[in-house]
Amino acid sequence: MTRASIFSVYEVDRRDRSGDDDGVRSQVPDNKALIVVGQGAAGLAASLSAAETAKRHGVPLNVTLIDKAPAAEAGGNTRWTPSYMRMAAVDRVEPSFVHDMLEATRFKGDETYFATLAHRAPATMKWIASHGVPFHQPTYYLAKGPPRIQPVGGGETIHRELSRAVENAGVKFRYSCAADEFVREKDAVTGIRLTSGEILPAHAIVLACGGFQANAPMMREHFGNGGDAIPLLAPRANFNSGDGIRMAQALGADLSGEWDGMHIEPVDPRSSNSAPVVLVYPYGIVVDKTGQRFFDEGGGLVHETWETFSRHIHFETPDRIAFAILDRRLLDITGYQRAIRSEVAPYQADTLADLASTIGVDADNLARTIAAYNAACVGDPARFDATRCDGLAASNMLRPPKSNWARAILEPPFLAYPLTGAIAYTFGGLATDERARVLRHGAPIPGLYAAGEITGHFYGTAPNAVSVLRAFVFGNIAGMEAVAYLRGGQA
Repeated sequence: MTRASIFSVYEVDRRDRSGDDDGVRSQVPDNKALIVVGQGAAGLAASLSAAETAKRHGVPLNVTLIDKAPAAEAGGNTRWTPSYMRMAAVDRVEPSFVHDMLEATRFKGDETYFATLAHRAPATMKWIASHGVPFHQPTYYLAKGPPRIQPVGGGETIHRELSRAVENAGVKFRYSCAADEFVREKDAVTGIRLTSGEILPAHAIVLACGGFQANAPMMREHFGNGGDAIPLLAPRANFNSGDGIRMAQALGADLSGEWDGMHIEPVDPRSSNSAPVVLVYPYGIVVDKTGQRFFDEGGGLVHETWETFSRHIHFETPDRIAFAILDRRLLDITGYQRAIRSEVAPYQADTLADLASTIGVDADNLARTIAAYNAACVGDPARFDATRCDGLAASNMLRPPKSNWARAILEPPFLAYPLTGAIAYTFGGLATDERARVLRHGAPIPGLYAAGEITGHFYGTAPNAVSVLRAFVFGNIAGMEAVAYLRGGQA
């Protein structure tokens, strides 16, 4: 099926099911109830979309958004992260978007899903902007890459403005409200039983409650020894315990995504900031506690290397820590601070021996590692360009290689950032279609929808700057589709 035919079928079907048909409208009884689980980007978009769609079509609908966290800590991953989105501008994506998504997922991803994401993103983001979320085009860390937009103020702005819009739309919020299992009648879900024992009746449900990165048994099951010890990138991802996945599995829901896959980033373990990434490591070298290099720091732009790098730190380095070693010239890179979200200054010393002592790395090994690296930096340092893969490679005698930004570490003070791997989100989740319907044996489960991290679709590596974008798009779709289902009484 071509991209155009995908869209035409989808759009015609949606209009047929949600158009102004008084006969259909008259069949809708009062007091329909929709429950949305989770207050991140997907849950907020679904709640707002459902409330607005119901009002537009005269559907009497009570929308309740429940969240496991208390109010002060609600917001999912979204609230605590920069929330970059892979768009050329608010009103367009790059022509290569679908291919890029398929390439990132090793061509295991659902082309229809990504085509729908590309098609619906511009309208969805303009809708989000209309509710008070301003966007700009940031310089993404330092090096150029796929174009991105970002809410001014990051995820906190999303949480604040959309929560206000959702509340103004008449949605009821309930916090400290943990879902435990579905109530069902035959094949349809009819409500949610909370861990308190309370039952919330529902005619449709949207799951938007994240992945399972805070579920220790699931992390051990899918990632092996040490999986349960991976730090969380966002501080309130501790509520992402896979509850929605477990509940849907009990219904026989299909699964999607790579279950031993995750998006993981290098962070400064000393920092108390949310998502305190340190992404200047390509401009120096990275060593483990023995003072040895273990990967190509210049193997690509940071979003092309950080997952493999961070995963190696956690699972294969002594004490699960590494150190980015740089010299004074880091400070000469214009805007280098954009690539550092830690509020803690790097360790520094006037000699490499003193630096090694400070960070607890074997001094002799570190000296030998840096000497070998410096000897291999045979290119013209004037070619160094932090904004792109500059082709300044070390000699082919260096192992592991250094493919870009190979500039000798010479000028004191010498700097070191400690690095650990921190998980942003998991890849394994529920199988959904382009209408955000949760599938069972390839067919939709009546009245059940899902959006955001709880859904699968990712394989290999995380498509860069897509997690919040897909949460918005498919949250929006889930809200509209839930109302259409309630109007028509069919999946």
